[in-house]
Amino acid sequence: MKDRLTPFKDNNTYKQLTMEEQNFITNAADKYQLTFQDIKNLIDIARDLDTWDEGNLRDYWIVPEEMNLKGKQLKQAILNGVNEQWMKLKTDAKDYSDFKGLTDSGGLKINYVETDDKNTILGSCPVASEKTRCCNLQTLDVVNNCGFDCTYCSIQSFFDNNRVYFQKNLKEKLESLNLDPRKRYHIGTGQSSDSLMWGNREGILDLLKNFAIKNPNVLLELKTKSKNISWFLENEIPRNIIITWSLNTETIIQNEEHLTASLTERLECARKVADKGILTGFHFHPIVHYRGWKKEYTEITDRIQKKFGPEEIVLISLGTLTFIKPVIKKIRNRELKSKILQMPLEEAGGKVSYPLETKLDMFKTLYDSFDEQWKETVFFYLCMEDESLWTPVFGKSYTNNSLFENDMINSYFTKVGL
Repeated sequence: MKDRLTPFKDNNTYKQLTMEEQNFITNAADKYQLTFQDIKNLIDIARDLDTWDEGNLRDYWIVPEEMNLKGKQLKQAILNGVNEQWMKLKTDAKDYSDFKGLTDSGGLKINYVETDDKNTILGSCPVASEKTRCCNLQTLDVVNNCGFDCTYCSIQSFFDNNRVYFQKNLKEKLESLNLDPRKRYHIGTGQSSDSLMWGNREGILDLLKNFAIKNPNVLLELKTKSKNISWFLENEIPRNIIITWSLNTETIIQNEEHLTASLTERLECARKVADKGILTGFHFHPIVHYRGWKKEYTEITDRIQKKFGPEEIVLISLGTLTFIKPVIKKIRNRELKSKILQMPLEEAGGKVSYPLETKLDMFKTLYDSFDEQWKETVFFYLCMEDESLWTPVFGKSYTNNSLFENDMINSYFTKVGL
């Protein structure tokens, strides 16, 4: 018995289980001669059940006595039953009505660190892949790590959770970037951190403003879930800086996007910067499939169309939950309640995500909820999604990423007027 569980004693997922669950798995491993893989699967399932607030492994452990099975057949029947119930929880629409998402952050205790990274601060989108349709966004990593606590975020797998890294000598690094003045660029700062939550700390917004002024061939996108817009209301902002908000339903914000601004706050902030003449945009990313999703997401699209004119909005992107294995492991190892992994996971361009038919339903629902004037005036796109989804959703597609990138940039600069 000791030998069967010894390999898992230092496993972080195993250590997150209650002592009762650990003892239950230990006893089951001995009684039913569970293999290493059997035990590993049960640990993951037990952790998921606890994180999703769906009971414990003992509730799903049913011994089919009426079948008169023994040995390996009995073991397999029990494990199959557990797995089937676990899969049913993943494939059925998850229900947040009696769920209260909790985070262990308690307000992150952040240490601000200056870093003199010798690598260039200009890079490619960290989740770019030739296996999905990608806009070839370039990124400015002026800050690394985020002070928000979204359960699904891939940033948590890249950096130390308690340290936020600000680039030392940012002015010199921006000035040294080798940009072709004859080429137009779409560059974002929201891939390695939230673009607005830090405000003008270390003078980053002043420096980004000057960078945009000196490079009118750059469309600089600041992506956020923050309500920290005071600097933008107090300063003149060049036309080629746009601010985009990631939007989600209040159900998802309250349960999965901890410490971020509410939906109403995000929309009100977008309205204020639009009133100042700053173009904006919205990212529905990630769209989450749960009981009531369709009503709640289309309520957001209705609010947008009532609150803004399409001439004020540069872009609207659609995307959903997509995970790499380190993020899944990170979620399971945290002390939190979250239903974010309570979903079917299928291979998607080297990662895992919803089945294509689920994605199609979500993307088409949101896109179809916009009026024709919005579809003609605003650039809609799918972010890092399979190319096969484009035509069913938008009635068009791109044969390669370069065509997608060129069409996007042309649309953006036309809207900006540069």
